[in-house]
Amino acid sequence: MKIGKRAKREAKQLFRFCLVDGMLDESRARQVAQRVVAAGRRDCPAILAHFRRLVRLDLARHTATIESATPLPADFQAAIEAGLTRRYGRGLATAFAHRPALIGGMRIQVGSDVYDGSVRAGLAALERSF
Repeated sequence: MKIGKRAKREAKQLFRFCLVDGMLDESRARQVAQRVVAAGRRDCPAILAHFRRLVRLDLARHTATIESATPLPADFQAAIEAGLTRRYGRGLATAFAHRPALIGGMRIQVGSDVYDGSVRAGLAALERSF
């Protein structure tokens, strides 16, 4: 679906309305979506599509996935969470996962930022260089 400039602009304004202290308020987002649908405007699907995209990107930006080859001790998890909070700000939801396929090391993803210090990534980079 092609989204016009006006629909994008209105979706951005609606998204900004849903922010409270820089964090997305889910109840406001639901209310905004319901009111846009209730308005019955012709460009309603385009506005909602862009609004949904902005919400999805914001949620990804505030979600951290930490994968490690071995289960991490609680104190190390707390240190990682503190570092990520310092770097990305408050309101960051973290999820720790045990993934033996990494062979060793750790992989952290926050939104589109990926920090990969795993052995698997190192071996893949070595393989690409040949």
